[in-house]
Amino acid sequence: MTALPEGYELTTDQSRIDVEAAHAYLARSYWSPGVALELVERAIANSLCVAVFHGGEQVGFGRVVTDKATFAWLADVHVLEDHRGKGLCKAMVAALLAHPELQGLRRWALNTLDAHELYRGFGWDTPAYPERLMERMAAGAHAPPVVQA
Repeated sequence: MTALPEGYELTTDQSRIDVEAAHAYLARSYWSPGVALELVERAIANSLCVAVFHGGEQVGFGRVVTDKATFAWLADVHVLEDHRGKGLCKAMVAALLAHPELQGLRRWALNTLDAHELYRGFGWDTPAYPERLMERMAAGAHAPPVVQA
């Protein structure tokens, strides 16, 4: 596992995840702008999570959606801006890849706009057969509800 700088702590203990801190970042991220707190709560409750803390504050987070047998989807990986460049993201990804419940999986997947090289370092690559991949998007699914006046 990647070593953390002094003063940082990594955990995969679900009970320690700060849902509100994760939500605060995700709601302003490019992949889930405006996502509702309730949606983040449900996503975290149904995922295997990792977090990094510094001075009691959650400064990094990531999660895996998985059947724990064949497939895992890495999602929502982020580190707060003031804590970037310290290897925290690498440490979180390494911890999830090494997680005992995620060993022997056939396939891992993820989406990223800007971290391709980071994930290539862990073995991710462009799909060998992209023509086999499909997706179904629900437009506006994460948008906050519109309040009628």
